[in-house]
Amino acid sequence: MNPDDPRARRTRARLRQAVLALVAEREPGAITMAEVARRAEVNRATVYLHYPDVDALVAAAMEDAVAELARAAALCPLDAPPDRAPEPLVGLFEHVAANVALYARMLGPHGSARFTAGMRARLTAELAAGFAAGRRPGGFAAVPAETHAAYLAGALVGVIAHWVARERPEPPAEIASTFWALFRGGPVSVA
Repeated sequence: MNPDDPRARRTRARLRQAVLALVAEREPGAITMAEVARRAEVNRATVYLHYPDVDALVAAAMEDAVAELARAAALCPLDAPPDRAPEPLVGLFEHVAANVALYARMLGPHGSARFTAGMRARLTAELAAGFAAGRRPGGFAAVPAETHAAYLAGALVGVIAHWVARERPEPPAEIASTFWALFRGGPVSVA
């Protein structure tokens, strides 16, 4: 199978749409490849040609969302004033809020470990690249840049997971300000 073949790309797109629709209905761990095949209107063998298991399919389906999060994190000026969250950070939380049910399932106790690890790894890579390009805040020279990036990525994933699991999460601008204050070590100021 040629992964660049237009038919293969269309099939993968249908499978990703099917699994996201199923994840919106129930926990990823409760979804079978047979259900994905039925929802995508393909046979089960076709699903296995493209993905080894549901977890891999879910991670692939969420790849665009993770890329958007990583881009927003990388755009965040880490030397911005400590009293106001940068717009890319607010945008990151707005993206999560727009997809809160999906993130809550994916990052929840019955979610996808592969997705969570992939999200953390992608954020780490984007932040490390930004640090290498000179966008690292001062005062951390003794800490290896990749370790610093991993720390921030882990903190961000943890805050997002906590936020989406809450019954009444605060507005995106408020959680962005809270995260920014934690990151900067300053007071919380809600815009």
